[in-house]
Amino acid sequence: MDPLAIQRVRSKWAKTKVLLRSAEMHSYIPQTKRFSRETLHRMLQEYEMVYVKPVSGTYGNGVIRVERTGEQGSGYRFQHGTTVRSAAIFDALFEALSAYVSRKGYIVQKGIHLLKHRGRRFDLRVMVQKNLRNQWETTGIIGKLGNPRKIVTNYNNGGTIWSFETLLSSHLSASEMSALHAKLKRLGVKIGSQLQTAYPGLKELGVDVAIDTKFHPWVLEVNTKPHPYIFNKLADKSMHRKVTRYAAAYGGIKRKKH
Repeated sequence: MDPLAIQRVRSKWAKTKVLLRSAEMHSYIPQTKRFSRETLHRMLQEYEMVYVKPVSGTYGNGVIRVERTGEQGSGYRFQHGTTVRSAAIFDALFEALSAYVSRKGYIVQKGIHLLKHRGRRFDLRVMVQKNLRNQWETTGIIGKLGNPRKIVTNYNNGGTIWSFETLLSSHLSASEMSALHAKLKRLGVKIGSQLQTAYPGLKELGVDVAIDTKFHPWVLEVNTKPHPYIFNKLADKSMHRKVTRYAAAYGGIKRKKH
């Protein structure tokens, strides 16, 4: 393999299965299964809220949040984009979902109740890259604040970029934030090392992490073609400079000509 060739892996399901080969990763991965009528029904009964995602989707496109709103399996609601629909019974829910869920392949993921900032949900992007010594290093952690009318936080889907400290400061003390930040940096490196066992050509990862209301991190998704530009949205450009310097070294972005 060309040492500058960068491996990309589109399938969320494939990446999840590789991560779950590590026992250490189990506590960070929300239960994820291939989409089927039976799986959706069982997971809604167990978790009350799930996310239905295309196996190979990007930018949060095609993601559907499904919730159970009533007892004894009656009453459901789902949201796709800004469209919200309700169903009285599961059969009606599944029939309505069929208009959105194609046969290309979808997964069902346990829903995580995200922390909020000013009433809006947010999650984090943890950037992990091969450094100049060809070792995995977490080079940046940034917050993505969701559009209040949408269910995803992606910048391309109306989300806005905020610093880690701004989003967490109303929830945690300075020392608690520092401990969580360090934990996320270690988690990023572990994810890179584990995925590399199956995909040796990986050079960069954008790990989307949800922090639940008990401040536990959950890995929602791992993007093998993350865009460094979101780090340039912060006033502090130090993370962006490091991310782009590493990316230029392994061929992730073109070097600037002098």
